[in-house]
Amino acid sequence: MQVWMNLVLVVQLLSAIVMIGLVLVQHGKGADMGASFGSGASGSLFGATGSANFLSRSTAVCAAVFFVCTLSLAYLSNNAATRAPDAGSSVLDRAAVPTGGPGASGVAAPAAVAVPAPASAPGTIPTK
Repeated sequence: MQVWMNLVLVVQLLSAIVMIGLVLVQHGKGADMGASFGSGASGSLFGATGSANFLSRSTAVCAAVFFVCTLSLAYLSNNAATRAPDAGSSVLDRAAVPTGGPGASGVAAPAAVAVPAPASAPGTIPTK
């Protein structure tokens, strides 16, 4: 299960990086950021309006992959949490319970402290 989570996480990160790059390359209404791909030129690789369509479709595909990976990670992490032996308890509850008893974790149990007998009140005769 951990291998799948790692694989989906890598795909999600790669799709996020590609999507950021695609959004930065696209041109807005007033800017010509996509001019490097021949936006507006009929003899370009993608045609007259092909670069805008290609970039927007590529961005949509990357967004869909990112969304599916996010849902998959949520599903996989929820399944991993329900398979845990004490899934109903909180993380804080599990941290408070020591496992193995005193001294099992390498920490010695506190030694017994001898408490002296209480002193007798003044004017009384001590008894044995």
